[in-house]
Amino acid sequence: MTAPRALWITGPGAAKLRPAALIEGEVEVETLYSGISRGTEALVFRGEIPESEWTRMHCPLQEGDFPFPVKYGYAAVGIVRRGPSHLQGRTVFVLHPHQDRFAVPEAMAVPLPDGLPPQRAVLAANMETALNIVWDGKVAPGDRVAVIGAGVVGALAATLCTAIPGAEVTLVDVNPDRATLAQALGCAFARPEACPTDCDVVIHASATSDGLATALSAAGIEARVVEASWYGTRTVAAPLGEAFHSRRLAIIASQVGLVPASRRARWSTRRRLETALRLLDNNCLEALISAETRFDDLPASYGAILADPATLCHRIRY
Repeated sequence: MTAPRALWITGPGAAKLRPAALIEGEVEVETLYSGISRGTEALVFRGEIPESEWTRMHCPLQEGDFPFPVKYGYAAVGIVRRGPSHLQGRTVFVLHPHQDRFAVPEAMAVPLPDGLPPQRAVLAANMETALNIVWDGKVAPGDRVAVIGAGVVGALAATLCTAIPGAEVTLVDVNPDRATLAQALGCAFARPEACPTDCDVVIHASATSDGLATALSAAGIEARVVEASWYGTRTVAAPLGEAFHSRRLAIIASQVGLVPASRRARWSTRRRLETALRLLDNNCLEALISAETRFDDLPASYGAILADPATLCHRIRY
């Protein structure tokens, strides 16, 4: 049997497949699909992870160190080929970089719920992030919600909010083509200049200064603005003048590394991930898979995938 291979980011804008080793005595997984998390992986690919965050941004099964070379990624779906009997032959999700075969501790191989297509399960890590965002936003029935930025995380957060009884949810993006996506997800769509105002909760997920300004302008008095974007080494201008103070706005940082404090006593990260997988049992989420690439072709295509603003979830097929 040939040695497993993994995608390594070897320098700014450079990637290649390298042989990988398997650890004996662990659960061995043959990968079916993995998903590219464009925002974070683009920062890694460009070498824009701040040195202060090198430890916190380390993926559970990452190899190498920031900035380069590094094996990075966290959305793999595969079949257990070797392991305990209750996992043998099961399809599992693992927070693992792009690699065609790998071995992990049993606790990290999370079985897919019955009926969930493995092709869609690559969205699990993004759904877990979106779930955290909605928790941080404390979205309640009947709330008026604006989600700024119709990337994968923003779209998933909008989908979760849409399922809350009575919530009025608008997905906001500069790309008018995202209106079709919003329709598929069951929410309204607006360009930034037509963004609703007086919102109860605003989720910002565009990773741009302009998007943050739109988010602040959309918030009503004493509303919560959830900052879900991560900017890496970039400095972001935030318009905290004008009516920011008189409206007594709250800006809440959301990051998936920790379960929100209000739930941490009861919710493990395992429970949160299992819940995210169950929440993917929604056929409308197929609209978030924008394209697919063969693993063998990934090194040559990786940079273009990350640079394309039209990319949602780009799936890798093994």
